[in-house]
Amino acid sequence: MKRFWVPLLLTFLFVFESLFVQLVPGDLFKEGYVFVPRFLILSILFLTMYGSVKHGLIYGFIFGLLYDMVYTEIIGIYLFMFPLSAYIFSGFMRILQTNILVVSFVSIICVALLEAGVYEMNLLIHITDMDFSSFSKIRLIPTLILNLVFIILSAYPLKRLFEKFSDSLRND
Repeated sequence: MKRFWVPLLLTFLFVFESLFVQLVPGDLFKEGYVFVPRFLILSILFLTMYGSVKHGLIYGFIFGLLYDMVYTEIIGIYLFMFPLSAYIFSGFMRILQTNILVVSFVSIICVALLEAGVYEMNLLIHITDMDFSSFSKIRLIPTLILNLVFIILSAYPLKRLFEKFSDSLRND
């Protein structure tokens, strides 16, 4: 039964990100900031660290493909970026300490790299013409702040859930 909690949680977060964008008013701060919830990728990164790298990459591929099919016009951006983020994250975490503060900090860096990668891809195929300084001010920094709040609220519960998931994989 414990094995079903991880896919259910990730599916819930996949749907919740869309609901979050629709329920939180876009003009909340009247500055035109864009807050992009990246709760799903943060959870996949925590799964990669505290659960299993293999499962992190698999769920990265699955939800990256779903993300592309549901939210974007081009199949491949998130399909490539989600597992790449998980792989880079696992590489960093082999070198660094695995305490929850370091994992949280590196997760925020991975979200920043994901956002920058998606921005660069959109710039490359002419979906956007925004310069990087405007992108940083309007989208990147608010996104990082929102996702930092999410990490502060959920880092410990995610860590515990994925450690239990990892234990259930070893016991079976």
